[in-house]
Amino acid sequence: MRMIITLAAVCMTVMAAWAADMPAPSHGIAYPDGWQDWAAISVAHRTDNDTVRLIVGNDVAVKAARTGQTNPWPDGAVLGKVVWKAVDLDAWPEAKVPGDLVHAEFMFKDSKRYADTYGWGWARWLGLEQKPFDKGPETCISCHTPVQDRDWVYTRPAVFP
Repeated sequence: MRMIITLAAVCMTVMAAWAADMPAPSHGIAYPDGWQDWAAISVAHRTDNDTVRLIVGNDVAVKAARTGQTNPWPDGAVLGKVVWKAVDLDAWPEAKVPGDLVHAEFMFKDSKRYADTYGWGWARWLGLEQKPFDKGPETCISCHTPVQDRDWVYTRPAVFP
């Protein structure tokens, strides 16, 4: 019995430490644990603000992207966009590479839960400290309005062999 109590205490301590390290929610949405290990869906370079972006997805999103099932994206898909300031590569100034991290933002597809926001939950965390962005999903939606006919997603999945 003592062993079970000790094991439970250790597990609770580990879980509390893990939770303390997780950033606070953004727009009421929990930080997606493990997104750093998700597969790539696409990349982008925005010339208006000189940023480079890696678009990643959970298993549902990657399967949808690889099979062309993206309009609409299926419920359960989560898209992540990791944004860095673009900087010149030292050895090749014509090449742009990631510099400082700007933010990581996510779209969570759940047509019922997020019916009021076009089927998507919108969340963003700023900088390396991943501070929650909480200016409301309307901020995200207003930017994505030009692609409402693409299920509110700018990303064009890259073709993989």
